[in-house]
Amino acid sequence: QVQLVESGGGLVQAGGSLRLSCAASGRTFSNYAMGWFRQPPGKERDFVAAINWGGSNTFYADSVKGRFTISRDNSKNTVYLQMDSLSPEDTAVYYCAATSTYGSRWSNEYVYWGRGTQVTVSS
Repeated sequence: QVQLVESGGGLVQAGGSLRLSCAASGRTFSNYAMGWFRQPPGKERDFVAAINWGGSNTFYADSVKGRFTISRDNSKNTVYLQMDSLSPEDTAVYYCAATSTYGSRWSNEYVYWGRGTQVTVSS
């Protein structure tokens, strides 16, 4: 089992920044690729970004490319999502998830999920 706890969400004005963190406990963190997903109000959960086990490879949804950066610190068992140039369209609950695959855009490949953290961007 891997337990994931997100933090760092909150209310921010358009154009601002937030840094989300996801702390992992349980099994060896570096064995898992990590992903961030988000679920806007009334919509389905969508892929945001993913990073492989060692942090050498990342990929992003087109909607966040160039604005968001995913990273990880395996010594701290933590994955981060730096979010810049935020817009109201980024308002959502953000979830981190772990997969034993290389890393994926597909939520059904992720085995472990956190409970999410709310990000609200005001205009």
